[in-house]
Amino acid sequence: MSVATMPLDYAAIKKRQHAVWSSGDYATIGMTLQIVGERLCEAIDMRAGGRVLDVAAGNGNATLAAARRFAHVTSTDYVEAHLEQGRERAAAERFSVDFRQADAEALPFPDGSFDMALSTFGVMFTPNQEKAAAELIRVVCRGGKIGFANWTPDGFVGRLLKIVGKYMPAPAGLRPSVLWGTSARLAELFPGHEINATEQTFTFRYASPEHWLNVFRTSYGPTNRAFAALEGERAVALEADILDLLERSNWGGSNSLVIPGTYLEAVITRN
Repeated sequence: MSVATMPLDYAAIKKRQHAVWSSGDYATIGMTLQIVGERLCEAIDMRAGGRVLDVAAGNGNATLAAARRFAHVTSTDYVEAHLEQGRERAAAERFSVDFRQADAEALPFPDGSFDMALSTFGVMFTPNQEKAAAELIRVVCRGGKIGFANWTPDGFVGRLLKIVGKYMPAPAGLRPSVLWGTSARLAELFPGHEINATEQTFTFRYASPEHWLNVFRTSYGPTNRAFAALEGERAVALEADILDLLERSNWGGSNSLVIPGTYLEAVITRN
């Protein structure tokens, strides 16, 4: 049996990923993405009074967007620090939200508990993609909807993750997370359900490439852990590769950083 065909140790992969997403300070990145949650709630036609689950919620972008539309929201993540950041944001805006620590691949809710489920750049990073998709289908009622915002493989973040993966390779056989940002993969994960997907753009706006790199090196789990694990020439090479991507992607000229990041906005109606 080759390495590529050996069974994946999902428990070990999940432990490693938990360490990655627990590092840095995701809220620094997450708060800049709030507009994505607002757009997703409009795309899914959020209704007041609906039972809504935010999965792998991070610091609560989609959670707060749904709460602003008077939904009854349960916000989940497997990193407790992310939930605490979401609690702080909800309290500041006087929203009543149920925060629960939960694994996207083993949601602690009965079948059909929710009218809608949401995930913005969250569920896409689960190692067992089929299991995560099955859990979402299970906890949403028939006729309910699942809304995603997932980075695309060829967009800015997809290319960034590919660079990081060159220095910190994923286990052999693990499907790339950015496949969730393709209609073809969603059709595989949610067969028999209605899928409506369109590409959207989130624009990263920073003072300079160096400013972006400093924020992401400090705060974003994948880049934070990569730089922490690399030494010497390899760390220098990773920095050079990322700065090159930033320079090539920048629409902001010499005095700013403006980079469009493509993501797939998808609404799935459960049959």
